[in-house]
Amino acid sequence: MTEALHTKHCTPCEGGTEPLDTARIQSLLKKIEDHWQVEEGQILVAEFAFKNYYETTAFVNAVAWIAHQEDHHPDISFGYKDCTVRYTTHAINGLSDNDFICAAKIDALLS
Repeated sequence: MTEALHTKHCTPCEGGTEPLDTARIQSLLKKIEDHWQVEEGQILVAEFAFKNYYETTAFVNAVAWIAHQEDHHPDISFGYKDCTVRYTTHAINGLSDNDFICAAKIDALLS
C-alpha cells in the first residue's frame, strides 16, 4: 500500500531538480480534493469558503502552521469569508511533490 500524501513530509527542493511532468501532476491531483486546480501548469490553487472571519483566520493560521512544519510556504490571500491558497516550488519554477503533500495536509484539516 502506498503512503497517503498527508502523512508524508516535504523534502528540500534545490535548483536543478526538474519540476513534475504533466503525467505526475495528473496522478497527484487524483490524490487530493477536487477544489485543487493547476494553473499555468505550475501553480496548485484552491479556494475555500467559511461562515465568518473567525473561521477564515483560524484556517489561515492552521495553513501557516503546516507551512512552518513542512518548511514549504504557499501564497495565501483571504478576506472575511474566503481564502485562496497557491502552491508552487519557486526553486524549480514549477510543481514538486511538496506542493501536493501540503495540499493533502490542508485537505486533512477540513475532513
